[in-house]
Amino acid sequence: MPFPVDRPRRLRDNPVLRELVRETSLGASDLIYPIFVVPGHRVRRPIPALPGQFHLSPDEAGVLALEFSRAGGRALMLFGLPDSKDETGSPGADPKGPVPTAVRAIKDLVPDLAVITDVCLCEYTSHGHCGLVDGQRVLNDASLPHLAAQALCHARAGADMVAPSDMMDGRVQAIRRLLDDEGLASVPVMAYSAKYASAFYGPFRQAADSTPAFGDRRGYQMDPANRREALLEVDLDLAEGADVVMVKPAGPYLDVIREVRLHTGRPLAAYQVSGEFAMLKHAAAAGALDFRRAAWESLVGIKRAGADLILTYLAPEVLPWL
Repeated sequence: MPFPVDRPRRLRDNPVLRELVRETSLGASDLIYPIFVVPGHRVRRPIPALPGQFHLSPDEAGVLALEFSRAGGRALMLFGLPDSKDETGSPGADPKGPVPTAVRAIKDLVPDLAVITDVCLCEYTSHGHCGLVDGQRVLNDASLPHLAAQALCHARAGADMVAPSDMMDGRVQAIRRLLDDEGLASVPVMAYSAKYASAFYGPFRQAADSTPAFGDRRGYQMDPANRREALLEVDLDLAEGADVVMVKPAGPYLDVIREVRLHTGRPLAAYQVSGEFAMLKHAAAAGALDFRRAAWESLVGIKRAGADLILTYLAPEVLPWL
């Protein structure tokens, strides 16, 4: 109807009415908080590249998990930094490593909190790549048993879900088959399906000590210019047994999140990565924006695009606002 019959501002003037007609909601169960676990005891070491985030020993991860749960948090994602690394990333499958130890510590303290573990080799390999290497070449098929072994280790420790982020072809199937063969068919897989070779991972690579010793990851992570390819990756991961698919990063790829949402009805996660988080923090520290409003808006935008779940370092700060 033409003006003045149709006046959209009628529903904006009153704050209660604004909430009643709000199309997109953000809740605690939408958020997954990524944390970094390290060997040791009583370690809570600030990460300079990620303001407000820490390297945590398993016992401190348990304390943080309890605090997060009491604030209303529902799920954590664990990334591990080992004592030592080797060519094949074998420390990632050590049942005494920081991630499985932290899983057990968290489950002992907060059994109802969902614990998801990142499955990749980059934090555990001496060369920093997400798969085994032969010279300068990252090997695909030879990496799959090592990724599956790491996922099995995490699942045996009590992880509620495993999340392969390596972008090797066929890794979801390898993980799914091994979990099933070992009597862990009920453990779901969240696949980093459309993971782009992004510049926005910079702070994470410092936090996880996972910068490649040579080359880069563009040979296995997706080209940022591609959108249709994301749908192929999603279809392949679902066919291999993925229960949840993911787009990473989130903010610069809202169009991809939307495409995937329209393409599949399966649960869809999006990762607001370290660079996105750091930009908000540094801009707010410089007085360039209102941190609370900008953080909330960034997350609502990801949810509005179609994500069911959002992995974000903002989670502990956002919870009191919801």
